[in-house]
Amino acid sequence: MSASAAGALRRAIRAAFGGFAGLIEIDARDVREWASVTFTGERHLLALRLEGSGAGDAMARFRDGLEDREFDLGDHILVDIAVIDARFDSGIAGITLEALTVAAD
Repeated sequence: MSASAAGALRRAIRAAFGGFAGLIEIDARDVREWASVTFTGERHLLALRLEGSGAGDAMARFRDGLEDREFDLGDHILVDIAVIDARFDSGIAGITLEALTVAAD
C-alpha cells in the first residue's frame, strides 16, 4: 500500500480541526502494513498536539463522536479509529490515536 493512506489520514484529521486557529501538529509515530484474507491496509499510530486558545475545547469536539465520523481518504477507507491517550495541560492538548485504513478497491 502506498504512503498516501498515511498522508491522507493526517490531512483529514487536520481538516477536522478547521475552526481551530492555533498550532496543530500531527506526528505519524508508526505505520505498519496490515492484511486480512479480503483487505490490505495499514495500521497507524498518530500523536496530535494542539496549542493555543481553545485547544482543550477543540480536542473535546474532535473526540466527540470520533468513531462515527467520516474522513475523506481518497482511495482508502478508515475502518477503525480510537483514542488511546488524551491529555490537557497548560493550554496544550495532546491525543494519541490508533487507526486502521484499507484500500478502497
